[in-house]
Amino acid sequence: MKRVLSFDIGGTNTRLALINERYEIEKVVIRPTIRNSPEDFLESIASIIEEFDVSKVACFGAGVPGVVDRSTNEIITLPNVGISHIKIGEFIKERIKKDIYVRNDAETACLAEAVLGKGKHYSRVFFITISTGIGGALAIDGKIQDYVTEIGHTAYLYKDIKTPKYVDYEYLTSGNGIVRLCKEHDFIVADAAEFFELVKQRNPNIMPIYNSWLKVLTDFIHLVQNSYHPEVITITGGVMKAKDIFFEDLKRLNPESNLVECQFKEDAGLIGGAVYAFDMLKND
Repeated sequence: MKRVLSFDIGGTNTRLALINERYEIEKVVIRPTIRNSPEDFLESIASIIEEFDVSKVACFGAGVPGVVDRSTNEIITLPNVGISHIKIGEFIKERIKKDIYVRNDAETACLAEAVLGKGKHYSRVFFITISTGIGGALAIDGKIQDYVTEIGHTAYLYKDIKTPKYVDYEYLTSGNGIVRLCKEHDFIVADAAEFFELVKQRNPNIMPIYNSWLKVLTDFIHLVQNSYHPEVITITGGVMKAKDIFFEDLKRLNPESNLVECQFKEDAGLIGGAVYAFDMLKND
């Protein structure tokens, strides 16, 4: 049975999984993502790979939170990691003697949901991840469409403060964005987990900020719905750890959208990286 190694590189953690052609995860290693140094980042990638027997794998797949040149498998930029122009394709080929096939992480996760997960019975599937940042991708009939690019960085005029200002959706609604959103309202939380715990308690100081967060996220979903007309929107990411607190509220505010939690949850990127890798093997 063929196997691949699939990277899911996030703004906080990097995961590498051994996955077989039945899309079963056989082993996972998790390490903190190395920031601000392309050289140290690549060395950390090599260190993670050392945890596996690469002689048993056909190739690598990878989803990364940024822009990729798929013709060379170079990562052009990772905004939330603070690095750019990472020649990971050349690095893996020279160091490991294997090919790596790289896509945006939202695209790989969308592949998992469109081909194997909650979107497999729909033609038009949009995937959203809400974690350190926000990403999105569209699949039509199981194929990723290339015209959705870093949608979380779409400009947004935030009006729920004394002096409205232009930011982007990620700035206010991602896991890190929730902290910034609270600060805009002169309320300090350490992280999104504390924010949602206060929402759970119906803290009177946090509820207006929570409602503002839901409004911005709803505007983002309206952008997706009106621009790409998906039949289903699958959602995952670290923020979904608090789904029992907010997800029903979000669905109530978006009755025209078919919002569902991803089948593969936080493994969507790993599974999608494997789907992409096996597809590329077929095409070689």
